[in-house]
Parts: sequence; C-alpha cells; structure tokens
Amino acid sequence: MREEQKDFHVEDIEEKKPVKLIERSLKYKGSVLEVYDDYVDVGGHKTHWDFIHHMGASAVLPVLPDGKILMVRQYRHALGRFTLEIPAGKRDSEDEDFLLCAKRELSEETGYSSENWEFLLYVNTTVAFLDEKIGIYVARDLKKGEQHFDIDEEIFLEEWELSDLQELIYAGKLTDGKTVAAIQSYAAKFRNA
Repeated sequence: MREEQKDFHVEDIEEKKPVKLIERSLKYKGSVLEVYDDYVDVGGHKTHWDFIHHMGASAVLPVLPDGKILMVRQYRHALGRFTLEIPAGKRDSEDEDFLLCAKRELSEETGYSSENWEFLLYVNTTVAFLDEKIGIYVARDLKKGEQHFDIDEEIFLEEWELSDLQELIYAGKLTDGKTVAAIQSYAAKFRNA
C-alpha cells in the first residue's frame, strides 16, 4: 500500500530553519568575496561550516539581429583554461540594481549596448557554501560600440548559433553554470517565439 503524497509547499520548508548560527568569523576578505568560518548548531550538534559571501553579479545573453548569441571567451584562472561564457560581472555594491550591472557588463565586455532588455532568471551558483546570486537578462537590438574591459581581462567575442551552444553543453564542453542556465532557459522560453 502506497502512502498518500502530501502537497509540497516551499513556504513550509523555508519557515523551518534546522541550523542556528552561533558565531561567524571572517577568515579572508578579497576583492570579490569574503570567506567565513560559521559555528552552527544543527539539531543539537555543534559544528563548523565554511561560508563564502559574494555581493552578487549580473549576466547577459546578448542576441544579435540574426538570432546568434554573442559570447565571450576569456581565461579563467581557477580552471586554468579559456572558457566560453555569456558576459557577466559582479555588482559594484550590495544594493546595485541587477539590471544596471548587466548593462554595464555588456558594454564593458562586448562594447555593445541595448535598450531592449528582458529579465530571464536568477541563479545561485553554489548553494552549499556560497551565497552568490546572479541576475540574468536577455538583451536585443544591440548597438555596437567599443569594448572597455578591466585592465586584468582579455576577452574575445564570438558569435554562436543557439543550437551549437546547446551541443557544447550536451558534450560537456560548455560548463559555466550561469551560461548553461541562461542558454537552456532562453531556448525553452524563446525558441518558438
């Protein structure tokens, strides 16, 4: 005999907090993130958890007039290689509007601007220990300008068909989380639009 499945409501889970923060100690503060040692009580068991704070970021899926996606290829030190990504960058402050950040990043990394923006989704990149939240937008009717990326960046622009980007994802060759989420969400939402 099968038990009846209860209705699932996210609100029910969000109200229950099984972990109580006892103490948070800053261990490292860098230009992009802060690393903390959290001393927590998990149902009566006290332990230490790593916690990384990031002020958030924005990303843009830029759509060219012919429907191709404008991508950036840049070196990522953590992976030791170049990656193919959508343009993105961190917010300048905790309260900077995600869309304002997205507009700045599109301009800096690609040289393009747009007046036609649509919110696509938010993603939390690594929920086990990092609070980074990325707001992702679609930009259309792009107007070409000049790149003006940061002095420590070297960015190459590439135009891609949506289907080719999806093939790279399925082949395990395009693995950047925000980019995968953006491409697949865009394909699902706009493919037949």
